[in-house]
Amino acid sequence: MFARDEDILRAAEDWRAKGRGVALATVVETWGSAPRPVGSNLVIDDQGNFLGSVSGVADETAWKVGLSCGGTIRVYVEKVE
Repeated sequence: MFARDEDILRAAEDWRAKGRGVALATVVETWGSAPRPVGSNLVIDDQGNFLGSVSGVADETAWKVGLSCGGTIRVYVEKVE
């Protein structure tokens, strides 16, 4: 199950309130069989905590478990102030 947009944005607010560096990644374009649709989000802080998903799994893992979708995604990453 994927995190809801509301939960992702709430996590970004909470982490910023705690003084952490935070970035938000958003899928802005896809080609072929992409693992996540346009608009999918992921938030990450400077401690490596993250919530959400902009992709399925890493390429190496995808091949091992048979999930080689072969698609391409474009992701926009922005710092959360």
